[in-house]
Amino acid sequence: MSEESKDIQSMVAMLKQGATLTEFACPACSSPLFRVRSGDLRCAKCDKQVIIVKEGEDAETVASRASLMALQNTIIAKIQAIEKRIRNEENAEKLQQLSTTLASLLENLDRLKKMGQA
Repeated sequence: MSEESKDIQSMVAMLKQGATLTEFACPACSSPLFRVRSGDLRCAKCDKQVIIVKEGEDAETVASRASLMALQNTIIAKIQAIEKRIRNEENAEKLQQLSTTLASLLENLDRLKKMGQA
C-alpha cells in the first residue's frame, strides 16, 4: 500500500471517529488538519497534535494551556474508569483503594481547574 493511500485511510478513520476537516494545514507536512472530539487539532499524516498560535499570543502560554487541557481530559477519563470499577466492585479493600485513588484524581482535577483560571 502506498504512503499516500495510508494517509488517506488515516484521514477517513479520523472522520469516522467524529473529527471535522478544518481550513488549516499542518506546518510540518502541509496535510489538512482535523479537529477531533476533544477540540484538539491533529494532523492525520504526522499523527501529531498541532497548536495554532494567533498573532499577539505568546506561544509558551498557548502550549501550556493546551497541555493543561490534555492533562485535565486524561484525569477525567481516569475518573470515569474508576467510577465504573467502583460500581462493580464488591471487595471492601479494593473499594477503599479505588476511593483513595478517586479522591486523589478529583483533588488533582480541582488543582488543574484553578491553574487554568489563574
